[in-house]
Amino acid sequence: MDLKEIAKILKCDFSGENFEVTKMNTLRDAKKSEISFVANSKYIKEIQDSNAGAIIVDRSTKEFVPKDTIALVVDNPYWEMATLSKYFAPPIEDETLAEPKIGKGSVVSPKAEIAKGAVIGENCTIMAHVYIGANSVIGNNTIIYPSVSIYRDCRVGSNCIIHANTTIGSDGFGFATNKMGEHRKIYQNGNVVIEDDVEIGSSTTIDRAVFGTTLIKYGVRIDNLVQIGHNCVIGEHSVLVAQAGISGSTTMGRNVVMGGQSATAGHLNIAPFTTMAARSGVTKSINQSGLTFAGFPLMEHKLWLKLQAKIARLIK
Repeated sequence: MDLKEIAKILKCDFSGENFEVTKMNTLRDAKKSEISFVANSKYIKEIQDSNAGAIIVDRSTKEFVPKDTIALVVDNPYWEMATLSKYFAPPIEDETLAEPKIGKGSVVSPKAEIAKGAVIGENCTIMAHVYIGANSVIGNNTIIYPSVSIYRDCRVGSNCIIHANTTIGSDGFGFATNKMGEHRKIYQNGNVVIEDDVEIGSSTTIDRAVFGTTLIKYGVRIDNLVQIGHNCVIGEHSVLVAQAGISGSTTMGRNVVMGGQSATAGHLNIAPFTTMAARSGVTKSINQSGLTFAGFPLMEHKLWLKLQAKIARLIK
């Protein structure tokens, strides 16, 4: 889209040369042909370091936009980012793409649906009622059990196992809210990438990224009924047990273990080799590796055990 057309949609003016905007992206990752936004003053440094060709800002952050970047000034940048995200959303299915490619030795149930543009590697097993979306790629020797849905543009590696009813690449829970309390959908235009040797249990959901990628790294093991939010990164060989929930944009190091019904808030960093006992609630980043935690509010596991012992004595 031309920047001039975008300004018209957002009902704002701009000074500078018009150019073709190819994509929406984060401040950190945006290129000269892309547009970004800032909805919070805490990202001022990222504004100044951004390579975006244009940035949606409000009046309080306009002055921090670099001279060679065009500022689109609006009252509510987050709301207008949601407005614009719809225009950059790809079609759900694309009939202009090539017919799907099925690798040698792969068995695809006649009851499965493989969209145009999809690629399936060699020696895969795709069972009944599986849906693989446009431009999705499945590696070699991967097994996908019945009723799994893989939305468009997602990537699944080789030697993976995905159990029944799991959904990969559904929209993250993203919306903007205005002063009237009305909600507007933020279209999730990124994807999900699952690396090699990953096993995912049944009825698990992995949301696609707003921009960029939700990433499940090599060797991860995910149980049934796990929720992974948009833009999360799950480190190598991590283990997520049933009903664990990871809020959006949380990054885990390698070999993190989350017990059943444990959960994290969003935008956190979890150090490698961290263990969280069942029903733990993580509200702050964990920066020291190798520790075990329990409870809510979260505390080290040994301290939590002592606390439970004291409570038990009090009620005798």
